[in-house]
Amino acid sequence: MMCLTLTCIGEHAPDFGFLIFKHPGSIFVRELSFGRVIVFYPENTPARAAVAMLIEVDAIGLVRGRSATLEEYVNDRPYALSSLTSVAMNTAFGTSLAGRSKERPQLVNKPLPLEAYLSAVHSRGGPELIRKIFAPLGYEMEITPVAPAIAIPFAARSPIYSVRLRGEVTVHDLLSHLYVLIPVLDDAKHYFVAADEVKKLVEHGGTWLENHPAKNLITRRYLAYQHALVREALSQLKVETEVDERAAQAEEERLEEEATPGMNLHAQRHQAVLAALRAPLRTGMVQRVADLGCGEGKFLQALLAEKQFREIAGMDVSAVTLKYAARRLHYDRLPDKQRERLKLLHGSLLYRDKRLEGFDAATLIEVIEHIPPERLDLLRRVLFASLRPTRLIITTPNREFNVHFAGMKEGQLRHRDHRFEWTRAEFENWCRDAATQFGYEVKFTGIGPEMPNTGALTQMAVFEIKSEVGESEVRGREARNQEDWDSVSDFAALDIS
Repeated sequence: MMCLTLTCIGEHAPDFGFLIFKHPGSIFVRELSFGRVIVFYPENTPARAAVAMLIEVDAIGLVRGRSATLEEYVNDRPYALSSLTSVAMNTAFGTSLAGRSKERPQLVNKPLPLEAYLSAVHSRGGPELIRKIFAPLGYEMEITPVAPAIAIPFAARSPIYSVRLRGEVTVHDLLSHLYVLIPVLDDAKHYFVAADEVKKLVEHGGTWLENHPAKNLITRRYLAYQHALVREALSQLKVETEVDERAAQAEEERLEEEATPGMNLHAQRHQAVLAALRAPLRTGMVQRVADLGCGEGKFLQALLAEKQFREIAGMDVSAVTLKYAARRLHYDRLPDKQRERLKLLHGSLLYRDKRLEGFDAATLIEVIEHIPPERLDLLRRVLFASLRPTRLIITTPNREFNVHFAGMKEGQLRHRDHRFEWTRAEFENWCRDAATQFGYEVKFTGIGPEMPNTGALTQMAVFEIKSEVGESEVRGREARNQEDWDSVSDFAALDIS
């Protein structure tokens, strides 16, 4: 019998039933074409609520009526989670998968301490594949090999694992991740894959899959390697993401322009960051710069105009956006010497990336607020322990300034893709904690108009390494945790340049 357990820990455990749409005092049972699904609560206390979904599979019924080998009758379908799980999830948790809760709507988009236990899953790719698809989503993982209770002919080449995932995520996101990624691990759909599977993938993966470093792999495996469907899914994901992102960016620029007429705030940010990059290091001048989350390459243009910077890298999680950057920079028509200075890299701020190690400086200009709060600790490790530039510059909106935007509601963020916006105190606390932990000094300044009670529109932090001793200590500490990271070869998908 397949088993998937979802657990909510902490103060919102009593609300879990309203979010998962299942009453703790009842047992949910529904018949399926291949068996039945049962949902119940094995645990329900004020501090911890667990919901178990059991799936009884008629393994013989799956192949009855067609010519089948003994291997197809003696299989792991009754106990290993697979594409059948997604069908059962849609039946048992359809309302939650749609992101709805009538009784607790205020918690639908709130990240909660959640845990998912997958009793047994195929991973045609071993534990490395499990980490590769779940780690970028911010989960901590425990992966344990499982020995089948019966002799299965293909078990040797289809290893089975139990997996425990922990993270601060919304219930909707956790269910969407499992709905898409469990079939990806199994890589063997039990039904015919047609065009409607593209719609399901976009519906359940549209909010997170476009920015996933293993997006292409996930899409191929989910759609059973049908190239036409894969192209269609990737096209839909890219178009929806680009349209939403550009519309949101235009709205943010409109707000800023109305609050500060006549000021080019993008140019002010870029000039402030350039001034910080031009300042000498203890060991000389900044010559190698990486713009992390470079977008369409506006700041890269400014860097290319500065002869001081002999090597420039622009990195972004969206390959489509990098192509826009290449067009903006006329990369194909750059003189040879200019082209040698510039690299456009497809990458994620949530993964180690050896291509970016050893740079004198790195910049994150209006980027950090797009990272989910539950992944900021991982981002901090990547920036300060793995990439570890001598100088790091971060700019981010100052939430306190938002009161000066006409028509902005209380609690509203400037950009629909912002996951948070920090006050000055919150930003400085996060930066000082990172500086202390990883051996940096940090200084703060405001960018743009500054008001007496709210501060500047944008806030900037400039970090600088204190000493080589601190660097050695940090690298030693990180080396003890490398098994938690995917290797760069698992991630580095594309070098646009």
